Amino acid sequence: MARERRLAEVFVEVTDSLIDDFDVIDMLQRLTARCVELLDVSAAGVMLADVHGQLQVVAASDERSKTLELFELQYEQGPSVESHRSARALTNVDLTDPLATAEWGRFALLAHSSGYRTTHAVPLRLRDQVVGALSLFQTSTEPLRTDDIALAQALADVATIIVLQQRSLEQVHLEKSQVERALTSRIVIEQAKGVLAERWGTSVDEAFEAFRRYARSQHLRLSEFAATIVDGSFDTRVVPPPKPGPANRGT
Repeated sequence: MARERRLAEVFVEVTDSLIDDFDVIDMLQRLTARCVELLDVSAAGVMLADVHGQLQVVAASDERSKTLELFELQYEQGPSVESHRSARALTNVDLTDPLATAEWGRFALLAHSSGYRTTHAVPLRLRDQVVGALSLFQTSTEPLRTDDIALAQALADVATIIVLQQRSLEQVHLEKSQVERALTSRIVIEQAKGVLAERWGTSVDEAFEAFRRYARSQHLRLSEFAATIVDGSFDTRVVPPPKPGPANRGT
């Protein structure tokens, strides 16, 4: 019952974005954290397609999974790229099986060397519109249960509806839509993460969690807050640095 109750809370949290102004990056970042929390996976990532149909990494549960997603884009191979291209789910792909990963051997080698053994990808799709893909990574070869795969697709479906909802509200200036701003603003967020990590002497993951916590507590948009850190107009000494130990993801 505890898992069912938490699942209901997560869907309320995600769908709440439909009735309020929201930050696309933060919503998708929380989605990756919730996938790790609710599913038997070690990491998750989300890619969105821009107006030209080119995929971009917009969220990842940790830096290791983000690196894999970027590698997919660099070599145009991997589960997310294929899931977006084919508009179908790829599940329980054994990264140690050359036959299963014949079309994306480079990605499989990198993922395996990073400690992952199994991967999955589900499209962010609504009918004939595919706006991206959600990827999941496991460090074990234990197959993901059918119920968990269905839940991953359900979370991806809700995220798709929210992204398309926001995009439809901004059709007049599509090139300036929030989805497009999310793709470009990710650069300044990455810069801010690096600034804080270097200043505090912590990992980038820990710096990002402290950055997100402060932004949410002060009701600041991630991209706007990051810009003030990068340009030096914000005094970062007021941001509580991360506590020692593993980052508390998804708080």
